[in-house]
Amino acid sequence: MQKIRQKADGILIIANIALVVAGLVLIASAGIARSLSVYGEPYYYLSHQFFYGFIPGMIAWFFFQNLDYKIWQKWAFPFFLTTIALLIIVFIPGIGSTLKGAQRWINLGGLSFQPTELCKLSLIIYLSAWLSSHRQKAYESLSGFLGFILIMGILAILIMKQPDMGTLGIISITAFWIYFASGARFRYLFLIIFGGIFAFWTMIHLAPYRAERLMTFLDPSADMQDKGYQINQALIALGSGGIYGVGLGHSRQKFNYLPEPVNDSIFAVLGEELGMIGCVSLIFLFFILGWRGFWVAKRAPDMFGRLLATGITSWFIFQAFINISAISALIPLTGVPLPFISYGGSSLIFAMAGMGILLNISKQSNIIPNKKY
Repeated sequence: MQKIRQKADGILIIANIALVVAGLVLIASAGIARSLSVYGEPYYYLSHQFFYGFIPGMIAWFFFQNLDYKIWQKWAFPFFLTTIALLIIVFIPGIGSTLKGAQRWINLGGLSFQPTELCKLSLIIYLSAWLSSHRQKAYESLSGFLGFILIMGILAILIMKQPDMGTLGIISITAFWIYFASGARFRYLFLIIFGGIFAFWTMIHLAPYRAERLMTFLDPSADMQDKGYQINQALIALGSGGIYGVGLGHSRQKFNYLPEPVNDSIFAVLGEELGMIGCVSLIFLFFILGWRGFWVAKRAPDMFGRLLATGITSWFIFQAFINISAISALIPLTGVPLPFISYGGSSLIFAMAGMGILLNISKQSNIIPNKKY
């Protein structure tokens, strides 16, 4: 007989809180130069992240941790439809806002948020609910495969219209992993992989700036003052840190050299200030989060919980991998934030909500008595 876990996974909580605290510390350090020059105060980014990201994020974390995750199976479809509506509202003048050529934000009453951050969570919930209630269709029939393609096609059109190829990549990889975990046939998985490669190649050729990013990735030194500027400054920051770093708060690259030091490039600031030890420590925290997240998925009491835990864990791990790899010049540069670390209230709030759901699943995980894991 198996017992039911009554407390959330402690190791998962420690890893999660450590990442959030590390994010606040790094934002305080990385954002000080730009905060002074733009807002006239040294810790604008820290205070904004704390009040508009950390506090509401912790409220969501506690709330969803104590809300039975099974309720999401009932509300998955209307939740997903709401997300689709918000992705469309982004393009309505006066509500949606544009920044640096991208139309990704909704402004309401002086507050703004990115619907794509909500989309990551709502898609995971919807796919988990749909695939767990139609498992036979997922891997036995063509209709299940076509349904999955239709869902992803709608999202791809709306997200690429913004455009936001980095987020689409994260959503697509996470969705594929959920589909795989549901027991889909390998022939459908291969079709998705080849279709994804073709779509990726097509999107690169349709937009010249994406082709330029690919060429910059292949040869970062070709245009160091323009297209290759950000990745070269990031590599300088990482290289300057060495093993031990130059010391917390002592980064030189954050002083108007490194673009987006509190957002996409925050890992480079970490590498410069805390060196290889700091980078490895952060990666280790994500490793712990992934290990315990998939541990929870394996022992979830039902298929919905298993797919939901798999999707949430995959979301964090794949997004962290893409951000760190891009800043380290291992893949082409993307505008993807580092989960729990990068500046951005929407990103942190919905990530903490997702973590709360994962912790609730861990409370209900099946544990074999007298056996330690």
